Amino acid sequence: MSTELKLKELSKKEDLFTHGHRMCAGCGAPIIVKMVLLAAEHPVIAANATGCLEVSSCISEYTAWKIPWIHTAFENAAATISGVETMYRAYKKKGKMDKDVKFIAFGGDGGTYDIGFQSLSGAMERGHDMLYICYDNGAYMNTGIQRSSATPRGADTTTCPAGSVIPGKPQRRKDLTRIMAAHNIPYAAQAAPSHWLDLMKKVRKALSAGGPTFMNIISPCNRGWRSKTDDAIALSRLAVETCYWPLYEVENGETRLTFKPKTKKPLIEFLKPQGRFKHLFAPENEQRLKQLEADIDAEWQRLLKESAG
Repeated sequence: MSTELKLKELSKKEDLFTHGHRMCAGCGAPIIVKMVLLAAEHPVIAANATGCLEVSSCISEYTAWKIPWIHTAFENAAATISGVETMYRAYKKKGKMDKDVKFIAFGGDGGTYDIGFQSLSGAMERGHDMLYICYDNGAYMNTGIQRSSATPRGADTTTCPAGSVIPGKPQRRKDLTRIMAAHNIPYAAQAAPSHWLDLMKKVRKALSAGGPTFMNIISPCNRGWRSKTDDAIALSRLAVETCYWPLYEVENGETRLTFKPKTKKPLIEFLKPQGRFKHLFAPENEQRLKQLEADIDAEWQRLLKESAG
């Protein structure tokens, strides 16, 4: 499988995730799914955890998917697709199938970081030849914008509302990409839809790795982030350029940055367009903003050191 991508050739490929879905206008998730399926060079079978993407893309007899697609429960997308991959290997061994097929699971951060973490970890440990993609919008957006362990510190959600008692979520977000890389899988990476070429090259790397792989992709949600409906790509780019969402890969244990901003932008440029952080700009929260910036700076320095070594 080649990681080389040519825009002209991609433009001629059929969209395997089509218009007509009911995702919110400006949602990052359908953009991500289109890129992923365009990057794939073989037939794909997908499992989809319950969540925004699932409930909005296949309603009754209407579907936006042009591939075999399985709706699973919130907690078991990884287990479902690992079972399908096992059946496929059995069919090939018996000579009942000879085509190359790739297997992808999609889940939001609620169904990945939290509810589905056990089945995801198990699938990675067992060594299934599959790619798990988390579209990370930083909360349980489908059920009312409740905090998840992917929610960044300081964000205002319905279950950790900013007010006189707490200034939004008090805990740091879980570093799931590093946790998945610690499973000693062949490939784990972070990507962003604003950097489409980087994202699609990583998809091809993951699908050609010959084992369990994981990608964490930031997925702006204007409803939960309280941002404009046309700024998903702009916010995705700001997340990368402020190093809130660094683009890197861990390939066979080796960490490599795939994008390094020429000049790192201040974190507040990513936070300001989002209503979920507006309370942090009150004078009494100045120190909290500085702490958030310090957290991001420390993580960026760690990545720089790891990728240089």
